[in-house]
Amino acid sequence: MIDELKLNSTQEQRLQVIEDLRKEGIDPYGQRYDRTHSSEQAKVEFEKAEAQAVEKEHFTTAPMKLAGRIAAKRDQGKTAFVHITDQAGKIQVYIRKDVVGEENFAMLKRLYAGDIIGVEGPAFRTKTGEVSIRAEKIIILSKSINPPPEKFHGLTDVEMRYRQRYVDLMSNPEVRETFLKRSQIMQSIREYMAGQGYLEVETPMMHTVAGGAAARPFITHHNALDMELYLRIAPELYLKRLLVGGFERVYEINRNFRNEGISIKHNPEFTMMEVYQAYGDMETMMDLSEEVICHAAKKFFPDLKVVHQEKELNFTRPWRRVSMLDLVREVTGCNELTYSCSRELAAEQAKKLHVPIEKNDSAAKIIVKIFEEKIEATLMDPTFVFGYPKETSPLAKGSKDDPAKVDRFELFIYGREIGNAFSELNDSEDQLARFENQISQREAGDDEAHQMDTDYVNALRYGMPPAGGLGLGIDRIVMLLTNSASIRDVILFPTMRKRVAGTAEETTVEAEEQK
Repeated sequence: MIDELKLNSTQEQRLQVIEDLRKEGIDPYGQRYDRTHSSEQAKVEFEKAEAQAVEKEHFTTAPMKLAGRIAAKRDQGKTAFVHITDQAGKIQVYIRKDVVGEENFAMLKRLYAGDIIGVEGPAFRTKTGEVSIRAEKIIILSKSINPPPEKFHGLTDVEMRYRQRYVDLMSNPEVRETFLKRSQIMQSIREYMAGQGYLEVETPMMHTVAGGAAARPFITHHNALDMELYLRIAPELYLKRLLVGGFERVYEINRNFRNEGISIKHNPEFTMMEVYQAYGDMETMMDLSEEVICHAAKKFFPDLKVVHQEKELNFTRPWRRVSMLDLVREVTGCNELTYSCSRELAAEQAKKLHVPIEKNDSAAKIIVKIFEEKIEATLMDPTFVFGYPKETSPLAKGSKDDPAKVDRFELFIYGREIGNAFSELNDSEDQLARFENQISQREAGDDEAHQMDTDYVNALRYGMPPAGGLGLGIDRIVMLLTNSASIRDVILFPTMRKRVAGTAEETTVEAEEQK
């Protein structure tokens, strides 16, 4: 791997300049630099002051201190123009030899695109109308050895953009904008939850039992305790323990880890918000889902008409609420389908629709597969699908209307699952029986079936109030609101296959996402 760090001729030349600067007593990696303005602040302050000025033609502000990375440089004899970029944007710096001095001006020849500099001087407007900084002082803050991507195209290789996100952010302003929006979305969600009286908490990332979801966990080992631990697949069972303890409205926004495939919708570590409200139910969580997502969406789409991948999605409330069985009956044309119908009837409908099933699948599991294969991708506008089968929902409260159902919904937008929620099961002995059933499913070969959590059953025996619980996929919400096609576009450092050049392990992003 060290071969990857061997320098080419361009890098060698840049490194030599760094050594030359050191010999001359110039620090090529600088010290603390107290900026007074970002590029955007400098422009706004200039335009505001200019508008109030009596003489506008040669108006300048008081000196400002800015810092940024050199994006472009143009020499014109005794003057030079440099564009620097910072997080806020880009600004031009005008440099004159008679102002900065011969020594500083000569140093310009040893500054390259990618170097980071500090600039001090007043803001003014050039003859072409561009707000710029007239440099009086220039200081090197960090020399770069690697040249940035070609200025007109930036970093365009998809795989390299994900592997070297630092270059992607440096060269593609729209990528920086996506992650600024992500931060704003998360801040908006937290503001809303706090306003509704929810307490943000933190629960363990390492579990002794991989619980709270049907998923394959990552396994690790704690040396001092000599015990096996799992990176959490969901925080659910710990959050519900807090309801037992007396907290009534809790939520957590944090990472989950699932040892599963990678696609445009899946990353092994991802961000979820899980919410639990004592004395609520599934419908409470439907209302909360609408409210919190719309609150975040309004910042970017005030009319709640969200444009995603060239399709307009209508987020206006109330959102559609429909039962899974009704949707499956509609697509199959078979009104006799229920979760307790014969397996033969369900299998016949799956065969008619070319939906693959396993020989051990029950009627209920077959119906869920028909929904996932033939209906899920068609749900564009926000849609709550409720009435899931009991056997696939071991933590949800049973339905009063049908013992084969639970009070559970999943939220779909743009054909993707965005959230999952239910009226929480708070009967300890029913929960114990469900766990025992899950153990049977694991023994039959389902390695994603829920593990037994005896301490959670013991917690329920102290009494947990009726409650509604909700999990929302933060990454997928950000995808929707930033018009991002892949989950990797909204995760700063997505998980990537190990890359070994020239071997079968070298795999492109596109190939991974097709799996």
